[in-house]
Amino acid sequence: MKKRIALVTGGFSGEAAISYKSAITVGNNLDREKFDVYKIDINPSGWFYEAEDGQRSVVNKEDFSILANGHNVTFDAVLMCMHGTPGEDGKLQGYFDMLNIPYTSCDAATSALSFNKRYTVAVASFAGIRVAKSVHLFKHTPVAASTLLTQLQLPVFVKPNNGGSSIGMSKVAKGDELESAIGKAFGEDDQVLVEEHIKGREFTIGVFKHKGSIITLPITEVISKKDFFDYEAKYEGMSEEVTPAQVDEAVAAKVRHSAQRIYELLNCRGIVRIDFIYNEEAGEPYMLEVNTVPGQSEASIVPQQVKAMGWTLKDFYTAVVEECFQ
Repeated sequence: MKKRIALVTGGFSGEAAISYKSAITVGNNLDREKFDVYKIDINPSGWFYEAEDGQRSVVNKEDFSILANGHNVTFDAVLMCMHGTPGEDGKLQGYFDMLNIPYTSCDAATSALSFNKRYTVAVASFAGIRVAKSVHLFKHTPVAASTLLTQLQLPVFVKPNNGGSSIGMSKVAKGDELESAIGKAFGEDDQVLVEEHIKGREFTIGVFKHKGSIITLPITEVISKKDFFDYEAKYEGMSEEVTPAQVDEAVAAKVRHSAQRIYELLNCRGIVRIDFIYNEEAGEPYMLEVNTVPGQSEASIVPQQVKAMGWTLKDFYTAVVEECFQ
């Protein structure tokens, strides 16, 4: 009997636009001989089941059920395809835990932790993973830019502490630019991370669990046409992504090993993508952040890596869904 899968997309943040693109790729590549797929759109106006003919009906939040073709439908699992809140920060995960519905992403605790960039690097650093030096700012406790400049060396990256897609992010090379960059980041979030720039090559790697083993996908090197990898670089063609990365095996092995350690350390589940800067002077990768619901659109990195590994997206998404039942 086929499993009933809720493909959950949308969201309450600016990343919803990316979520819908990811849902198209995932929906087009799910094995319909194994799964009955129902698209669920959660957005600020409500929770809706969107039928293939475009008709929308309201989701029953009491048990996460829907009416489809005159029948009440409950789900065997949720395939999380929502970037940003509430699908990447643990809120929906906690809801599904209470309903005892399996899902394809990290659990509520790991999702909440990794959504907070500062807390993620703090936990990773405590376990011996190399990370950049940073300062965590809160809107309710202003800190003068001049104070930050005594603690951190320029250049620095200023970014919203929660969220993704590099929205609200700036690179600051001059002290008099720091205040406005912090203001821009606070426009997206009540917490801001100011982080020292690490010189090196930027690598990103997908990691997932398959039949009990932690698998790393082929590494991608990100070469930004801009000064750093922001929203334009990610989604508007302002970067070059080389998959698999042209890199010495000794370097690649260090990145893979760090990625597997982080996946295990943070108790990750499903597919995550971990971003690194490889500092050649130190001869080590530095972790930047962990994306627990990485993009799956046609332009996204994980689908590129899956294809470079020699898998079809259909096989990959089947493996990810089946793993959530383990």
